[in-house]
Amino acid sequence: MKSVLEVFREFLILGLTSFGGPTAHIAYFRDRFVSGKKWLTEGEFADLLALCQFLPGPASSQFGLSVGWKRAGWAGAFAAWLAFTIPSALLLTIFGIGVLKFGGSLEDGVGWLKGLQIAVVAVIAGAVVSMWKTLCEGRTKQLIALVAAAMILATGIAWMQLVVIALGAIAGLVLFRGSSVDDSTGLGESPDPVRSGKLAGAICLILFFALLFGLPLVQKFAPGQPLDAFSAMYRSGSLVFGGGHVVLPLLSQEVVEPGWVSREQFLAGYGAAQAVPGPLFTFSAYLGSLIEGPGGAWGMAAICLVGVFLPAWLLVLGLMPFWHSVVKKPLVRAALAGTNAAVVGLLGAALYDPVWVGAIGSAMDVVFLIGVAAALMVLRWPSLFVVILSGVVGQFVL
Repeated sequence: MKSVLEVFREFLILGLTSFGGPTAHIAYFRDRFVSGKKWLTEGEFADLLALCQFLPGPASSQFGLSVGWKRAGWAGAFAAWLAFTIPSALLLTIFGIGVLKFGGSLEDGVGWLKGLQIAVVAVIAGAVVSMWKTLCEGRTKQLIALVAAAMILATGIAWMQLVVIALGAIAGLVLFRGSSVDDSTGLGESPDPVRSGKLAGAICLILFFALLFGLPLVQKFAPGQPLDAFSAMYRSGSLVFGGGHVVLPLLSQEVVEPGWVSREQFLAGYGAAQAVPGPLFTFSAYLGSLIEGPGGAWGMAAICLVGVFLPAWLLVLGLMPFWHSVVKKPLVRAALAGTNAAVVGLLGAALYDPVWVGAIGSAMDVVFLIGVAAALMVLRWPSLFVVILSGVVGQFVL
């Protein structure tokens, strides 16, 4: 029980302070659980990140589920998800109720929000530099990372990240097969504290596909707004690659085109989702609060929230029991060496676009960024404190 409460506490702190989207969340997680709490080694962090990047759904939430599972089993996974998700889900549901009653939207680009966005640039940059040093030793891995970043930036296609990770794995098999890939880090380093069981994992994977293909069939025989909304959210959470922002077109197609939510309401919620901490997938709770159904705004918000996150639950918890043993195999280690280098390239590309492009637009922004970077890298202030301080200062100077 103590481990579960510890997991809940740590992820609640992150759920209240993690601004900046999935890429920034990964940087916060690394700072908290690799550099700070020492719950993960650099290799374990990279292996879990590779798994979560490869799966559809919210990568940062999937990563949090994985950390919670490793730390305290199924209860730890639930505690991690709940603590990281509920703060933003509550805020966005309340905002949705306010939109229904009073209308209006958020103003983008206000000073405090701009300060948070610039702080995120520095946090992610520090994570990318550190991971480059650790996971891209040697020119071969560095080349894989650079090619991965170039492919992402050149194409701008959301699903290209899946292609890049797959190519990284192939490159690892070709270039590192038979070589002495360092196995001193990674999930094979020590046994997991909790054995979930492969049977439970297999059940989760079967249920994932059963719901994906079965829900549309059930809708034909038992139509209703709650089931329709749940199915729409589950489908969006199952099919999106590329993180939170990429799910927006899918959600727009699912809720705006049927007329459940107006385009103006949808855009207002997107602005609110940018301004709150935590995973962007909690945008689903806002959308649910606007859809009429049993339980009112809160009931539909809960239905939509569970619907969009359930695929991540089933995929991560379904694969984790197998991942622990599979990752020890030499061929898998070789593939992961290439995959991890590719993931560094992915994060580097995300650092430029959309993080840098979206946050830095003037000379004053650059000056502010230098100050934040100095606080993080020279003064060694905690990243969470720096992010909050950046929001406060940004309100007055940006």
